Amino acid sequence: MRVVFMGTPDIAATCLNRILEAGYDVVGVYTQPDRPKNRGMKLAFSPVKEVALDHNLPVFQPENFREEETVEELRSLCPDVVAVVAYGRILPQKVLDIPPMGCINIHASLLPSYRGSAPYQWAVLDGLAETGVTAMYLCREMDAGDIIDTAKTPIDPDETAGQLLDRLAVLGAELLDKTLDSIRCGTACRIPQDGEKATYAPMLDKSMCPIDFTKTACQVHNHVRGMNPWPVATMQLQGQRFKVYETAVLADTTDALPGTILGLSKTGLKIACGTGVIEIRTLQAEGGKRMAAPDYFRGHPLEL
Repeated sequence: MRVVFMGTPDIAATCLNRILEAGYDVVGVYTQPDRPKNRGMKLAFSPVKEVALDHNLPVFQPENFREEETVEELRSLCPDVVAVVAYGRILPQKVLDIPPMGCINIHASLLPSYRGSAPYQWAVLDGLAETGVTAMYLCREMDAGDIIDTAKTPIDPDETAGQLLDRLAVLGAELLDKTLDSIRCGTACRIPQDGEKATYAPMLDKSMCPIDFTKTACQVHNHVRGMNPWPVATMQLQGQRFKVYETAVLADTTDALPGTILGLSKTGLKIACGTGVIEIRTLQAEGGKRMAAPDYFRGHPLEL
């Protein structure tokens, strides 16, 4: 079975590595064009391109599939199936029609919940106790194709979105291997999604960073977890902006107004929320380094 793989970030690289280790015949790899990165703005390869080059696989990096010659280039690879994981491009119908066994996708949620570009982040932001990955057939509507299989995993109440993604990458790689095998054997299921149960997970942006302390301590904690590693939750404290990386929900109660500083403990800075108390444990001042909150405030005393 000839496989064309399409993907770009680390989760996709993990999946590509898995199917290569399993011995699938990957005849081509598609990934997004090289992009400028870091302060030097040098062109950097995507994680998927790195894996492909390490295995001497042909790499293709079109901006899109609008040009007929780009579509023909894919058709010339004669793929039986196209496997897509976080490619970052919507495939037109003329591409979906190329592989006789279909185009499949690994999506980082339990569909039809959390269709869209930031599913695992929103699972954390919303405080879910469980999520997973879904293998599905691609169709013209985003993340709406027939489901082939799913794999579930609990979400730890202190787990960040980045930590969850690392685990979902492994889970997704296992599911992709299993799905390709079922397609090869002709046993893959097709379960239509219930569109009425669909929810959406739009891309995160920096406008979402500020912490709203009028929310409950649990909601603030989930906000900080869901925004880590990007774009990172922020707060204003005595005229200074801080990035907040780690928090804890305390058993303390208070009648203080939301946002009131309640004190500094050995483990963090206590702040009143709409309901409950949150402890800021790891933060970063503008122009500074990421630090444990007690260490930072020992050198920068608060005016309580």
